[in-house]
Amino acid sequence: MGGKRKASQDLRGHSPPVDQTLTLEGPPEDAKSRDSHFAELYSKAPDFQQLALQDADFARLWKKHKTDFFNDPECVMQLTKSLLKLDFGLKLELPDDRLCPPVLNRHNYLMWLKGLLDSTSYEKQDRKIVGLDIGTGASCIYPLMGCTERDWDFIATDIDPKSLEYARKNVALNGLDNRIKVVERKPTDALIPLDDLNVNSISFTMSNPPFYKSEEELLESAKQKSRPPFTACTGAKVEMVTDGGEVEFVDRMLKESLALQERVQWYTSMFGFLTSLIEFVDKLREHKIDNYAVTEFIQGSKTRRWAVAWSFGNMRPAQSVARGIKTAVSKNVLPEITEERVVDIPLQEKIGDFADRFRSELEKLDLITWEWDTERLEGIGRAAGRVWARAWRRRKQRGGAEDQKVVDVKCEFAFKVSIRVGKDDVAVHCRWLEGHNPVTFESFRGYLKKTARSNINPQSTENKA
Repeated sequence: MGGKRKASQDLRGHSPPVDQTLTLEGPPEDAKSRDSHFAELYSKAPDFQQLALQDADFARLWKKHKTDFFNDPECVMQLTKSLLKLDFGLKLELPDDRLCPPVLNRHNYLMWLKGLLDSTSYEKQDRKIVGLDIGTGASCIYPLMGCTERDWDFIATDIDPKSLEYARKNVALNGLDNRIKVVERKPTDALIPLDDLNVNSISFTMSNPPFYKSEEELLESAKQKSRPPFTACTGAKVEMVTDGGEVEFVDRMLKESLALQERVQWYTSMFGFLTSLIEFVDKLREHKIDNYAVTEFIQGSKTRRWAVAWSFGNMRPAQSVARGIKTAVSKNVLPEITEERVVDIPLQEKIGDFADRFRSELEKLDLITWEWDTERLEGIGRAAGRVWARAWRRRKQRGGAEDQKVVDVKCEFAFKVSIRVGKDDVAVHCRWLEGHNPVTFESFRGYLKKTARSNINPQSTENKA
């Protein structure tokens, strides 16, 4: 990547001076640099003056339509093509009568997916990831961008012949036939066709389902906006309308997931309406699915989307991923917390002395596995139950918790404990890694608080006594 564009504060008005030496050739090749690049890519809005300098096709339309750019479907389509070319090194062909996807919104979804997958695996980026894009559209944009941002593979499905034709064309155009499989489906087929494709398991599903229940609802929604959504001007009915609307569509995914269970690590979908997300979270709770995540994607001052993910697995996502909605919503929508700053204690000695005693107490627990990083002052433990509780110790003494080979023991709770050093104090943080019972996490936090406080410079305490 040759550099990153500066952002203008007003996309339609004055822009800062253009850096005429800046060239963009797509993302870096190595994984770490690629992740850093994409994490910062759209932290600010794209500078259209800079885009015009770098792409002649964009410049032609920008010069002509500066004041009404977003009201012209041709301009919007060119913006998508230019961003994909300059920032992702991707080529795109689209028909005039299919949806033109906004790149920034799609990028936000992929960034959230990366956080979801990275925070729910001990293998991090080394494992093979296969995703299913349900309703990939003519652009096939999620698989194209996903393969560029990470070394992932995709199955891309759709029911519309014309969208499938262009999706296959775009995959071939970018030389990704060996990583993206485009599959035709019928409206009555399963949305998650693992058995039909002889696929045992995949890492995630993703979908941007049609928002509306009917054409009437679509038109009514457009009337209520200050200007018509540009995508509505180019999209086909099959892309924007589905029986029952988006909630019914994602509910089909939910019903299939109840049978597939852990054959998919994370089931995810986007929503166009917050009310849909709230309604769907209630459905998750009806089925006693406790491991889920919600987030919102905010682009500009008007566009807002929401997303949900759920899993039957044991790994809990990072709190920033699981509770990504920052605007005011009912607490009932948010999942249980997975991280907490448990306690702050005054620093009265060398941090190494406190860390050694604290670690020693944790090592006394009857853990399946325990690893401590001395440099980072953090440890990861996995347990078969509430091994810190008196009830566990009593049961152990009575022989109720018989010794087993570690490989045979099922992990019921896993955690990461971190010690963070401030100027005058020390903070103990805890991250819930595995498990389904929030009461267990709460109990463990109480144990950590008590343990940390009891290990504050015991020698000083003895001298005072």
